[in-house]
Amino acid sequence: MTLNKNNRIIMHIDVNSAYLSWQAVYELQQGSNRDLRNIPAVIGGSIADRRGIVLAKSIPAKPYGIKTGEVLWEARQKCPQLVVIPPNYQLYMKCSKALGELLKEHFPSIQRFSIDEFFLDYTGMEAHYGEAVETANKIKNRVKEELGFTVNIGIGNNKLTAKMAGELKKPDLVHTLWQHEIKDKMWPLSVGELFMVGRKTKKKLKELNIHTIGDLATTDIKLLQGKLKSFGRLIWAYANGIEDTPVYGENHVPMKGMGNSSTIKFDVEDRTTAYKILLSLTESVALRLRDANCCCSLVSVSVRNTDLLSYSHQRQLFSATNITNEIYKTVKELFDECWKGEKIRHLGVRIGELSSDQVTQLSLFDGKNQEKNRALDQVIDGLRDKYGKPSVIRGIFADGEIVPLLGGVGEEEYPMMSSIL
Repeated sequence: MTLNKNNRIIMHIDVNSAYLSWQAVYELQQGSNRDLRNIPAVIGGSIADRRGIVLAKSIPAKPYGIKTGEVLWEARQKCPQLVVIPPNYQLYMKCSKALGELLKEHFPSIQRFSIDEFFLDYTGMEAHYGEAVETANKIKNRVKEELGFTVNIGIGNNKLTAKMAGELKKPDLVHTLWQHEIKDKMWPLSVGELFMVGRKTKKKLKELNIHTIGDLATTDIKLLQGKLKSFGRLIWAYANGIEDTPVYGENHVPMKGMGNSSTIKFDVEDRTTAYKILLSLTESVALRLRDANCCCSLVSVSVRNTDLLSYSHQRQLFSATNITNEIYKTVKELFDECWKGEKIRHLGVRIGELSSDQVTQLSLFDGKNQEKNRALDQVIDGLRDKYGKPSVIRGIFADGEIVPLLGGVGEEEYPMMSSIL
């Protein structure tokens, strides 16, 4: 394997502390006299709803040792004056969409990789737009001036180095990580800073006396393969800045699936209530599926009981679909097949084997009302996009017991980084 020395120019745009920044900007626009970005603050789920964890934190919260993912009561112990704001997922989606639209105004080849990350292929565009760093600074400044929040932009010869460049120092900065800069800028970093190297892998590498990215890059690849199999070869390549996947366009389907799940405020003991929760989750998942211009061919349901034991059930569909009612019909059947009758704490709906909705093959088993259901979904999606998700809800949710569209913006809201960038 040789170093990838192509002449591509890739940018990675990443919102700084996305959830908290978006919430801060919204509050300031509403006349607030505080800026959440300048005080110890976190976006956190409700303890009462059994979702009491830190989802995002401000920079002033970091010195207290507050970490994303920790429970809120521990965060409050570290910082008694901590400001906790509940998440507003609808707001975050709007902010993400606004950023994407701004980027699309000038650049045709853009790939959304998460709710707060985009890749942009700038190859061959310098003659028209100017030098890459200069353009990146213009983009960064325009986002700050027009949208009110800040981004980091990393620039490299591929998506991996662009991603790593953007992480070098934050916030509101532009960094480069060209191939000739890897040794000086990336190799001195802890191996745990390398994309795809998590806590468990870092521990295994430490046992091999590999502490920095440079150590990993210069380690015998045969040793890594012997210990970590093909994954060892992958992270060795990343440590050397080797990565060559393209910036995918809007019609590409890079994710394998998407899903929503929710911890319920109360213990679910009956099938009717479970159905309502599953319908709410299905509504959210199907809406996202159509927003991504995709269909699914696999549906699964997961259940976690009050003893925190989890199990799931899945089924292959006869033909790909993105119609809410069709997916929900399968969801109910799967739940009936797998539920053991005990009290339920957590439910999830996931869809997989995604394909473009441009070509949908009908099967003999498709219902005669399919086109009507598809048209109905399109109308409802349009109303929700224009007036907000709560603008159209099913009558079954009118009692207010269950939220009409459960599930927030988790790691799967948009296709996230995977082993194949």
